[in-house]
Amino acid sequence: MSTEAGAATPDPHPGRLAALAAAITGAIADQAALLPLHAGQLTCVVAAEHWAGVAKLLRDGEGLKFESCVDVCGMDYLEYGKSEWETTAATASGFSRGVDPMGDEGGKPTPSVLGQRFAVVYNLLSVSLNQRLRVRVYCPDDEQPVVDSACDIWAGTNWFEREVFDLFGIFFRGHPDLRRLLTDYGFIGHPFRKDFPLSGNVEVRYDPQKRRVIYQPVTIEPRVLVPKVIRHDNRYDPQLINPNPDG
Repeated sequence: MSTEAGAATPDPHPGRLAALAAAITGAIADQAALLPLHAGQLTCVVAAEHWAGVAKLLRDGEGLKFESCVDVCGMDYLEYGKSEWETTAATASGFSRGVDPMGDEGGKPTPSVLGQRFAVVYNLLSVSLNQRLRVRVYCPDDEQPVVDSACDIWAGTNWFEREVFDLFGIFFRGHPDLRRLLTDYGFIGHPFRKDFPLSGNVEVRYDPQKRRVIYQPVTIEPRVLVPKVIRHDNRYDPQLINPNPDG
């Protein structure tokens, strides 16, 4: 078991979390990496090729017993650690920022680390041992992200994984019914991806001639949103509100 460097938070339950870390190390030492403690919870990174076997060990292993998966989240780390503008410092005329979308020379954003753009995060709960674990599984292919489904291990992940597929376009190998869950029929794209336009690709309106709702290409021009800047207003200058009669 390897531990990656990073900022750690104080351990609120040192004995319990140390026992959990030891149990994880003993069960999946060569298949996962423990990250530094964050928000009082352990995070374990598992390679996609090992996920199916590791999931079963996490459910059945001694000292683990994660019988329940309470949530599944998708992650898109496209342009992770970068920003279209800087808002850490302000000037008299507003924030110092860039207003052009980021990307390579062709204008297309690129992942910070190849093979680590998409990830699936499983939040596990052991009711019997009163402990939690966050598991992150990176998708090795940025173009067609795929991980093994956990439905055979935790049946409750069925709709969770469908939601991740719908919003992020991450495929789950072996899922019994991988269909969209939240978007409309015929929806194009995956709206939680970082390169999905904020205005979308299509818009909906009622056509009085056809007497029905129709789809059409979006008419809003994509742009980088600029934060609102509150500038000084002379009307509220203290010298004007409370003039000095002796002046």
